[in-house]
Amino acid sequence: MPEKNEPIRRTDRVQSDLMPELAGLRQPLAGDVPVSKIIDRLVVPGELYEALEGDKVHCYACGHHCKIKPGARGICQVRYNIGGKLYVPWGYVAALQCDPTEKKPFYHVYPGSDTLTFGMLGCDLHCSYCHNWDTSQALRDVNAGRPPAQITPEEMVDMAKRNGAKCLASSYNEPLITSEWARAIFEQAKQEDFTCLYISNGNATREVLEYIRPYTDGYKIDLKTMNDKSYRQLGAVLEHILDGIRMVHEMGFWMEIVTLIVPGFNDSPDELRDAARFLRSISPDIPWHVTAFYPNYKMMTNGNTQSDILIRAAEIGYEEGLNYVYAGNRAGQVQGYENTRCPNCQKTLIERFAYVILDYQITPEGTCPDCSTSIAGMWPSNPKDVRIGTVDSLFSRRPRAVR
Repeated sequence: MPEKNEPIRRTDRVQSDLMPELAGLRQPLAGDVPVSKIIDRLVVPGELYEALEGDKVHCYACGHHCKIKPGARGICQVRYNIGGKLYVPWGYVAALQCDPTEKKPFYHVYPGSDTLTFGMLGCDLHCSYCHNWDTSQALRDVNAGRPPAQITPEEMVDMAKRNGAKCLASSYNEPLITSEWARAIFEQAKQEDFTCLYISNGNATREVLEYIRPYTDGYKIDLKTMNDKSYRQLGAVLEHILDGIRMVHEMGFWMEIVTLIVPGFNDSPDELRDAARFLRSISPDIPWHVTAFYPNYKMMTNGNTQSDILIRAAEIGYEEGLNYVYAGNRAGQVQGYENTRCPNCQKTLIERFAYVILDYQITPEGTCPDCSTSIAGMWPSNPKDVRIGTVDSLFSRRPRAVR
């Protein structure tokens, strides 16, 4: 990445060997938007596909399994077929900042650490309440889109070191559809001993998970609803997401699950109980985050999620046998459901206020100091490495621009 006083490399002048062929590429769903002219040139031949007859390709970067004709795009709008070859996003970021790892949210991955988080453009879903719609819906919505900045994997890792990050994460848009790029960054990052994370909707395939697994440690999935009709409104199939969760656990990623509780959409006690039971059937040690919704994007009439709804959702998670349930986006208002407790003796092991770690008691071996129960997660070998703060530290633990 350029030094602080150097201009970002301009992407509006990007040239490509594909320039003649791009003239025949179908426009994205948003129409003739300027950003597509830029990112359509920032591509390389993909790896997550197979060639079919008639120059079609079968893309398996996500659960849609798009069969893409020449000159056409996949559902994500950013993977496209030119002459029987699939081209995929490469070499840019549209969102980049250094976040508390708890913001992802990962509560069982190096508490108090920072994560350099990057994103590209595009998504395989079209959620009407997406908080990152300006990146995820850039090729579907003329009002979305951010100017991309070119960068290399080596520059990304250097930036992570310069900003004191412990982890790198692919997020903001859907990382599955840009997995070739994320894997290249993570492969470089693992040489420097970084922890690498995916922040995903979980609409995965076995092929893409096997592709990223050697370089990816943690995987966060949004389990948006347990109702298939509701999931289809967002652009996915419930069973595909549940299969994704099963596969991520089976392959040994560290996994945490988030359910954003949207009033009137997925907040019924029965549906929340179904989600908790499903997760418990895979492993009681999967952390489940139930988080508060705030009106956003096209869903502006649903109200904010109140604290009592979050508290009840967390109680349901524990009633169904999950060991770690967290209520989020309502700091200090959820009766201790921000904290990590020992599932055996109930000792408070990590006390939190939003992204701030107020107290940390897990041993270097990853156990409860009182009863020696193993606490599932990725913990520092030296507890002194955990950044401890106070409620007044919250401002300093907010996301920050990179340097």
